Amino acid sequence: MNDVPEPVLRVVPRPGDINTNGHIFGGWVLAQMDIAGGIVAARVAQGPVATVAIDAMQFIEPILLQDLISVYGKVERIGRSSVAVRIEVVASRDRGATEVKVTQALFTFVALDEDHRPRPIPRDAA
Repeated sequence: MNDVPEPVLRVVPRPGDINTNGHIFGGWVLAQMDIAGGIVAARVAQGPVATVAIDAMQFIEPILLQDLISVYGKVERIGRSSVAVRIEVVASRDRGATEVKVTQALFTFVALDEDHRPRPIPRDAA
């Protein structure tokens, strides 16, 4: 397991992702985090995964329309059939002059077999 978060996604919110406060919808951010976590977990599980839990999500700062969002992931633990991935989101503002951590959460994924049932994660998973 790597101690340094891995850059997984970079995305720019679109005007349709903004709420009446001028901030990006929390659900949009959550979806980006889930996509990134799924990429990391699927690599570890060596196959398909499904989200089973999201723990302690915290919104630290709002995401603004002009922000470039970077989503980072780090494997925190690997169980028999599950992978926990710490996800952090950083917003680049002012054409990259400022970086702000906007949210974080721990996502847990379960490895799936061909019948969409939990399966063991290969022992050589890292």
